[in-house]
Amino acid sequence: MIVGLGNPGAAYRHTRHNCGFMVADALAALLGAAFRPGPGQFLRAAGRDAGVTISVIKPLTFMNLSGEAVREALRWTGTDAARALIVLDDFHLPLGALRMRGAGSDGGHNGLGSVIAVMGTEGIARLRCGVGSAALPPKEERRSFVLSPFAAAEAAAAGAMVRRGAEAARAFAVDGLQQAMSRYNTT
Repeated sequence: MIVGLGNPGAAYRHTRHNCGFMVADALAALLGAAFRPGPGQFLRAAGRDAGVTISVIKPLTFMNLSGEAVREALRWTGTDAARALIVLDDFHLPLGALRMRGAGSDGGHNGLGSVIAVMGTEGIARLRCGVGSAALPPKEERRSFVLSPFAAAEAAAAGAMVRRGAEAARAFAVDGLQQAMSRYNTT
């Protein structure tokens, strides 16, 4: 199961913080699948690739409550948490960088923090997508930064990262964490 984190609603659609949703949309397109309401606080799409059924989830909760939707989706799909990948934005990584890991802290990301808190473990695979700029914004400006859209000059790099993120998520589902990490980690 691949879970893209983001905030629902048109106001957030193209923001850096919705990079997880963008990757989920790109993966669903690769699978030829369309999102439909799930039996909980999430949208779901599913397709098959290399004999593997891949469920793609977008929580309908706001970012800070993502854990509840992830728990519902895991229960509904019957997926073990060890087979789930959380896709999220990371402003500490340069724009375009991808970093997949099998476990770790939330790194200050409230959506991942919610997932870790609800699941009761840091042992959750995640794909961090770099949305940072050349200079990290001051702490008091970071919320505005992640809730802003990519600049026109960043659009090509952001689009390439989203496509590569979808390919990485697909590789996680089909080939497993270690192979996906070796092929797609860029930092």
